[in-house]
Amino acid sequence: MTQHTATPRSDHPIEAFLCTVLDELKGLADVAAWSMDEATTDRVVVLAAKVAAGVAEVEARVVGHAGALDRPGTARCRILKTWLRLTTNVTGRTASAKVKLAAALGSWEPTRSANARGDLHAEQAQAIADKIALLDEHDTAHDKQRAAAFLLAEAADHDADALANLGHEIYQRLDPEGADAREAAALQRQEARARKKTRFSMGDDGHGMTHGRFSIPSLYGDMLRKALTALAAPKHVRAEHGAGSYDWKTPTAERMGRRRSATTSPAPAKLLPKLGGLDATVIAIGDADLLQGTIKAASLDTGTRISHTAYLRLACEAGIVPMWMNADGEVLSVGRRYRLHTPTQRLVLIVERKHCEHPGCHVPGWLCHVHHRIPWSQGGTTDTKTAMLLCPFHHHQAHATGETYPMRT
Repeated sequence: MTQHTATPRSDHPIEAFLCTVLDELKGLADVAAWSMDEATTDRVVVLAAKVAAGVAEVEARVVGHAGALDRPGTARCRILKTWLRLTTNVTGRTASAKVKLAAALGSWEPTRSANARGDLHAEQAQAIADKIALLDEHDTAHDKQRAAAFLLAEAADHDADALANLGHEIYQRLDPEGADAREAAALQRQEARARKKTRFSMGDDGHGMTHGRFSIPSLYGDMLRKALTALAAPKHVRAEHGAGSYDWKTPTAERMGRRRSATTSPAPAKLLPKLGGLDATVIAIGDADLLQGTIKAASLDTGTRISHTAYLRLACEAGIVPMWMNADGEVLSVGRRYRLHTPTQRLVLIVERKHCEHPGCHVPGWLCHVHHRIPWSQGGTTDTKTAMLLCPFHHHQAHATGETYPMRT
């Protein structure tokens, strides 16, 4: 074992452990992996993941302690993330993730302990903390501990993304009778936060390339992904450029980027190439009673869960295909699409109403959604007399609050 002498040591067990790990890593720097057989390789991959998880927890614990000691203030840094970035030379996004994990693990001791033992990856621990944060003020500390315990047990068989989609199962255990309504309310809060965090930025690097970053709600991310996937799919590329032009099985990041560059505005689904034999549209799936006002979550065909208000808002702008299923979820019958305003009706509304019909709002009609003033499920019709133009914000508000607006003439 080599001696690590670059860092002064104290008698604290955490520092002693980390120095020992560094010593051992130095000794492994020139050890080739090719000498391991298949079984050993499988075990080492798992062991490395466990060690990385445990070290991530130790780091998060120390980062949290640095915040408690106000190390950022001593170093004249405004926030902990900035201090960590300057101290360790990681990027801002990495520092932000580490600070977020430190806060998450500091709140839930069983989760922290599992992460420290290497039984839980850092991203799983963060997913559990994020899911618990969605519980509302009516949930007691005991309820939150029960939810965390359930997610910890599920982490043995689920990755972080799968854990993030277990919201309904949490509410089924906490409140079987009100699970649907409580999950829908949690999704509403999540969607509201996502809208506030929506961002788009870009800049030219002076070398012929523009770089950017964006953050959009998952619903619209799924829509964008489907549209670009249809345009970048091998079948469509070969149809445009001939056989042999693109033979990869799935669209690459380069292809997705090229198609986004060529598509400067969202295209109607009917103008996009087919994807899996269907229009490249996101399908919102919900029970029939959602249209009758029941408060429960719905989902997209991509797996993303959405609130009842988002579902109803989408229903105003989309065709509905009714399906009758048995208790096992098998489709027995499929109806025809209906309830969608026609392009001609939309043109009439834009000419007549000019802009959003919410009092004081002047978003132009061509940027608005068509809203059923009298819900279709309550006897409303799909015509121009009872239709309204509402901008996306006020359309969301109409479904979130049930607010009605006077007809504007």
